[in-house]
Amino acid sequence: MICCLGIIGLILTGTSLSELLDFSLDPAFIPSFKTMFISIILEAFPFILLGVLFSALLQVFVSDSVIQRFTPKNPVAGVLFGSLLGLLFPLCECGMVPVVRRLIRKGMPAYIGIVYIIAGPILNPVVYTATWTAFRTRPEIAYSRMGLAFGVSVITGLILYKVIRSNPLKQASPATGVIHSHDHHHGHHHSHDHGHAGTASVKNRFASTLSHASDEFFEMGKYLIFGALLTALIQTGLSRDTLAGVGEQPVLSNLFMMAFAFVLSICSTSDAFIAASFTGTFSAGSLLAFLVFGPMIDIKNTLMLLSTFRTKIVLALIFITGTLVLIGSILTERLFFS
Repeated sequence: MICCLGIIGLILTGTSLSELLDFSLDPAFIPSFKTMFISIILEAFPFILLGVLFSALLQVFVSDSVIQRFTPKNPVAGVLFGSLLGLLFPLCECGMVPVVRRLIRKGMPAYIGIVYIIAGPILNPVVYTATWTAFRTRPEIAYSRMGLAFGVSVITGLILYKVIRSNPLKQASPATGVIHSHDHHHGHHHSHDHGHAGTASVKNRFASTLSHASDEFFEMGKYLIFGALLTALIQTGLSRDTLAGVGEQPVLSNLFMMAFAFVLSICSTSDAFIAASFTGTFSAGSLLAFLVFGPMIDIKNTLMLLSTFRTKIVLALIFITGTLVLIGSILTERLFFS
């Protein structure tokens, strides 16, 4: 997809491939590339670390039943609940799919869980702080990101509530659509240890927290490095005239940045720093499309969604969110940034 958009951009801007790849002859390319790459890594590192610590603490110390207990039954309240759940439980998008799968198996309505998957990576305090930090001179980008993500999540949730008629998980029974859980042993374990058992349990939990945090940090770190590498390469290697030409096209620039976010698969706690590096080249609407669509739908969470949910549900989710983000980013730019 991104290659097709790049070719369209070349055609529309009248740029030749030799002009596009003129960085090989520029002696300043390597120093500029290193500076851009290292600056993105250093800016994003604290937020990656904070995000994985939150994720690990929640995974170890907060049970799924706590969330299920407070799940609303009303569909509108349920959509709002799923959209804003990230304020209380700011999990990274990579850890949400298995958590939501467990919640659906325990009785949470599927549409609420899916709304949490797409809204949680954006509508949480960690991501807002990172976005505001990346766009210090343009805080309206941070506000618009939260507003657009909330609107897309709510509309998507209401559509899914009408569309989903059976359990969307792949493990559901074909005849009934009901998942048969065999986790009957949970809750029947009784501890007979005394003395140091409680202390050992706390130590084990903190050890498990550190283990989860380190695993997720290295998992997220490779996406951050890849994203920073590709961004630095584009920023320093591609012709500024080419990027400016794509950025000047109202709809094409939004589609390009959405495709770019899909391919990068960068964590939502650090993607704002990559988006900020394109300020001045791409419009505010294009940056919003990147910041909202990427955390909702990218390569890595699409693969995880396909391994968990039925294919037609995943395809419908991609189509709905993509359409809403494209329309919403264009309207937001025209209403608030023009």
